[in-house]
Amino acid sequence: MLKKRIIICLDVKDGRTTKGVKFLNNVDIGDPVDMAAEYYRQGVDELVFYDIIASARGRGPILDLIARVASQVFIPFCVGGGIGSMEDIRAAILAGAEKVSLNSQAVKNPALITQGARVFGNQCIVLGMDAKHDPAMPSGYRVYINGGRVPTDLDAKAWAERAVSLGAGEIVLNSMDADGTREGYDNTLNRMISRSVPVPVIASGGGGTPAHLRDALTVGEADAALIASMTHSGEYTVGGIKRDLAAMGVPVRPV
Repeated sequence: MLKKRIIICLDVKDGRTTKGVKFLNNVDIGDPVDMAAEYYRQGVDELVFYDIIASARGRGPILDLIARVASQVFIPFCVGGGIGSMEDIRAAILAGAEKVSLNSQAVKNPALITQGARVFGNQCIVLGMDAKHDPAMPSGYRVYINGGRVPTDLDAKAWAERAVSLGAGEIVLNSMDADGTREGYDNTLNRMISRSVPVPVIASGGGGTPAHLRDALTVGEADAALIASMTHSGEYTVGGIKRDLAAMGVPVRPV
């Protein structure tokens, strides 16, 4: 059985790690370089770094910060935010990222998914998707862009399927309704997307306890769980979460 992955997300704004609830009321919680080094020491499987305002401000990735984080971790490292061209993808990978997450820019220019996958491989191109419950959409979920600020006409399930057909090798699926609440993942959303695409799906938004991760990885059928608040708060460590999941029968990688 494939081991489930635990991934930590660092949302970055103006060079600092930040955290909010449902994409609002973000507060500064620390230096992303120091935090990346600590989570690597704790045994996290992968790290995701999102510049949450790059697309809204119309600028590219912060390459010097990416390089500084990459120098501290020796695990898969995914970078998102402001990556809108092949030059941005190349620059992020040369700065130390193994993967790039295309979210707003993928919606605005879907051909970038195909171009990136053709040059760098499907495994390097991750679709980042912010979805919010909306009964007006066929799947019940609408896609948002620009850090959750702008609704689109895209249905979450249809967009996931199209992005994979274009070349995305993985999906980070973030529930805007659950984001930062620490009340559990939206496993209806996770299961629907996981069953719709043949690539790994990472559940994001709502993790607050190891039991929430267990449910995302079993009930939600996700391949990995992304966490932020529960470790950023200091209440949990990566090692502690992995031990709890293993005790619940979830196959995880050892610390």
